[in-house]
Amino acid sequence: MPVTLVLGGARSGKSRYAQHLALKRSTSPVYLATSRVWDRDHARRIERHRADRGPEWTTIEEERRLSRVGSSGRVVVVDCITLWLTNLFADAAGDTERAFEEAAAELDRALALENDWIFVSNEIGMAPHAMTEAGRKFVDLQGFANQMLASRAEDVILMVAGLPLAVRSGPGACPCCGARVTPHKDGGQPK
Repeated sequence: MPVTLVLGGARSGKSRYAQHLALKRSTSPVYLATSRVWDRDHARRIERHRADRGPEWTTIEEERRLSRVGSSGRVVVVDCITLWLTNLFADAAGDTERAFEEAAAELDRALALENDWIFVSNEIGMAPHAMTEAGRKFVDLQGFANQMLASRAEDVILMVAGLPLAVRSGPGACPCCGARVTPHKDGGQPK
């Protein structure tokens, strides 16, 4: 089944675009929300996201198990990988390797369901350099996870100021040369 990765910075339009793609592919898509509520402002943002989705959406709120979606053959938007990784990183007490291993294993379980997956993630490579050790470890985790997802995606879209830019379109091919793009030489494993 297809895998699409939609990357972008904060307020780039990545969630809106992912939802648009899902509604083009299905009349009853699934929205897998990975966020936990951190504070009142965050709770208001989550409520606004819920209100923006119409009744055609099935919403599943799940902080860790992407495979909780279950049944195959559905169009599923996972929003967002960054928040999902934050949860796994916290569970692993900041151990990047352990969090990455859990992320890879859960991604394998989810992709085995053969749904039409649309993953939303922050493009971490354009952010300022993290000032703390924990921040730098998380940037490593996010970067490796994005590489892992991109290597499995047929389509990779980068959102810039609300505009979708195709980084890769088609069955795993680089748009300029057709070559399959793979993650870091060590398989995307954090060290």
